[in-house]
Amino acid sequence: QVQLVESGGGLVQPGKSLKLSCAASGGVRSIGAMGWYRQAPGKQREWVATITRGGSTNYVDSVKGRFTISRDNAKNTVYLQMNSLKPEDTAVYYCKVQVIPPRDYWGQGTQVTVSS
Repeated sequence: QVQLVESGGGLVQPGKSLKLSCAASGGVRSIGAMGWYRQAPGKQREWVATITRGGSTNYVDSVKGRFTISRDNAKNTVYLQMNSLKPEDTAVYYCKVQVIPPRDYWGQGTQVTVSS
C-alpha cells in the first residue's frame, strides 16, 4: 500500500523560510507528477505547485518567486522550499503524488502557520 509521509511544517515569522518534504513508500516503482496543495481555514483546497518527472515546474501566481518545488526521484520524495513567507500562506499543506500506473495519492497534511 502506497503511503505518503509529509514533514517540515511549523510556526514561523513573516519573511522566514520553511521546507516541506513528502516521501512516498510502499512498493512504489515509478512516479509521475508530484505536487503541493494547501487549504486555509474556511477556504477550499488550492493548487500550489507541480513538478513533472522530467523536472518541469508550475506555480500558482501568489507563490511565484518565493516557493520552489523540487524532487529526488531516487528517494521518491518531493520538496517545497518556501521563502519570504506571508501570513496569507498559513494553511495545511498537502502533497499529491501520481504513482504509475496512474493513480493519485495524498499526504496527511502538515500545518504551516506564519505569524509574528
